[in-house]
Amino acid sequence: MTPALNKHLPDIEALATGGVKFTPQTYLGQVLILYFYPKDNTPGCTTEAMQFRDRHQDFIDAGAVVMGVSRDNMASHEKFKLNLELPFELIADTEEKLCHMFGVVKNKIMYGKKVKGIERSTFLIDAQGVLRAEWRGIKVAGHVDEVLDEVKALNKEAA
Repeated sequence: MTPALNKHLPDIEALATGGVKFTPQTYLGQVLILYFYPKDNTPGCTTEAMQFRDRHQDFIDAGAVVMGVSRDNMASHEKFKLNLELPFELIADTEEKLCHMFGVVKNKIMYGKKVKGIERSTFLIDAQGVLRAEWRGIKVAGHVDEVLDEVKALNKEAA
């Protein structure tokens, strides 16, 4: 079941770095940012992760938890997290459950061949577990600031 804007997230479970078990219920009471990216240690994904890292304290100050999601395994995620000194957890969606749930698995052309890949996308879930905003097929430049602005706007709305 794909999450719909202004609706609660369906129940799902996934494992993340640091031994964290992700469920939407775990983050009730906090704003949650789930950003989906194609692959650890690739140029665009590294840049995006570093931008979320560099603005992480701003997200914390705004009451938001950031989590990255890709199909990479836990070992790859742990190494990526360590190398970039990421202060947030990465979900290892090796079975593509979250990716399919959020509809981010897309057919792409890579080196002239059709491949199944992850469309770079971000989802903003409010403190009640409701999907409030989504960005699909995004470009990395300026995206993190846009997400942070949306978190701050959501906080003003809730106040």
